[in-house]
Amino acid sequence: MQKSLLLGVEAIAQGAIDAGMSGVYAYPGTPSTEITEYIQHSKIANERKIHSEWSANEKTAMETALGMSYAGKRTMVCMKHVGLNVAADCFMNAAITGANGGMIVTIADDPSMHSSQNEQDSRVYGKFAMIPILEPSNQQEAYDMTRFGFELSEAFGTPVMMRITTRLAHSRAGVEPVAEIAAENEMHLPEDKQQFVLLPGIARRRYKLLLSNQEKFEAASEDSQFNQYTEGSDKSLGVIACGLGYNYLMENYPNGDCPFPVLKVSQYPLPRKMMEKITSECDKVMVLEEGYPVVEELLKGYLGKEAVIGRLDGTLSRDGELTPDMVAKALGMEVEEGMAIPDLVAARPPALCVGCSHHDVYKALNEVIAEYGEGRVFSDIGCYTLGALPPYRAINTCVDMGASITMAKGAADAGLIPAVAMIGDSTFTHSGMTGLLDAINENSPITVIISDNESISMTGGQKSSAKGKLEAICEGLGVDPEHIKVFTSLPKKHEEVKDIIRKECDYQGVSVIIPRRICVQKNVRDQKIKKAMKAKAAAKA
Repeated sequence: MQKSLLLGVEAIAQGAIDAGMSGVYAYPGTPSTEITEYIQHSKIANERKIHSEWSANEKTAMETALGMSYAGKRTMVCMKHVGLNVAADCFMNAAITGANGGMIVTIADDPSMHSSQNEQDSRVYGKFAMIPILEPSNQQEAYDMTRFGFELSEAFGTPVMMRITTRLAHSRAGVEPVAEIAAENEMHLPEDKQQFVLLPGIARRRYKLLLSNQEKFEAASEDSQFNQYTEGSDKSLGVIACGLGYNYLMENYPNGDCPFPVLKVSQYPLPRKMMEKITSECDKVMVLEEGYPVVEELLKGYLGKEAVIGRLDGTLSRDGELTPDMVAKALGMEVEEGMAIPDLVAARPPALCVGCSHHDVYKALNEVIAEYGEGRVFSDIGCYTLGALPPYRAINTCVDMGASITMAKGAADAGLIPAVAMIGDSTFTHSGMTGLLDAINENSPITVIISDNESISMTGGQKSSAKGKLEAICEGLGVDPEHIKVFTSLPKKHEEVKDIIRKECDYQGVSVIIPRRICVQKNVRDQKIKKAMKAKAAAKA
């Protein structure tokens, strides 16, 4: 087969299609977004009617994927690392229910926090749940592992985690696909009709089964084609390279002539026999892993501090991404470094797009808030989070999806009145609705601004679950219709918008303000698509 030049995330998507997957469930989150988008635009996926619509959040995505697995079909759920926090309830329990049709949970971690709030390592979640983890070292492995992951899931009746990081997700390499695409599974229900009923008595039995499977999972890792031990002549050091860390190591030995024994780990639980071999043969062991020092900490506990080097002892940076140069330095190689960036070069922080409707909201909000005193605007995660930067410096918090409303309520409970929550349309339906319900139940004196640009704009303009529903949702939850204010956000309405914000801030109850104008970038894309469709129709005529 001819190779295709694919991003790591695209390789996973193609691997899932070729493995006979019936549905992908996801909420957009960099660096995982393109998995679903690739499937949405795949001719084969469309012909097969593979489900690929966006979910309202990661929790609903995880639960829906588990439902498809229950029905015997192969399914994948995709999210970024912080999204797994949202899906964790179902994720942990799915390890106990097990899977019927093959189920892969693909998590894209973001070391260096390119677009995230933390650097958490999803391998910790996988170990916590006690399920197999796959961690590809390159794009071809990402493709191959996805197909293998469905087989592994069905062989053991368990969900399987696929853990990738930003650099693999968003770099390209040649990928050779299989010649024949697998057929989708026929629908079939679990033989054990109580398998997915986690009443305590059943859950205890299922948990014992999960525990008994651990030896099988470990045996599978020992025999895995993705875990490899390479002998080396210099036993003064052994290298354990996990996932992408192996790729970084081999970039320093382009001919494959690394003098040290190397254990490549891409399937977990850790292959115990290979681990024992490298630790017994080598004087010291260096661990290369993206994210937390998961393997390093384990080895230090058994071998002592002096025998293991890596992120914890300063051989490698404790935070951020690995790079080939960082690995080279750790191995004592000389690294050619360019000139340092001169002080006169100023950093260029991200900014709201020219013409973005959030500009108009922040201009008005800042002027009104100045009348009450600063430090009372609680924001959320989206493009509008850039309101924390100059020229607006309009927001005071950004913690996690949905936290704007609940933090504003807590601050109001503490006596900070008025308190304002700034949230986007998609984030509101993702995880803001329940917080609003809390505020409504107590008639908290908060003003919620749902800045509606009719898309999930920060991750590329995907369809928002909130479109056309915001007013109805807010009224249905119990917001007084008199205090649901909707308007088109435009510069010429500046004084009118200020007046609305001021009046709702003075209201001693829950109010919702919805400034609405389509994302400028989405509008441009939509117009291009319409133009192309018209041209195509005219050509056919």
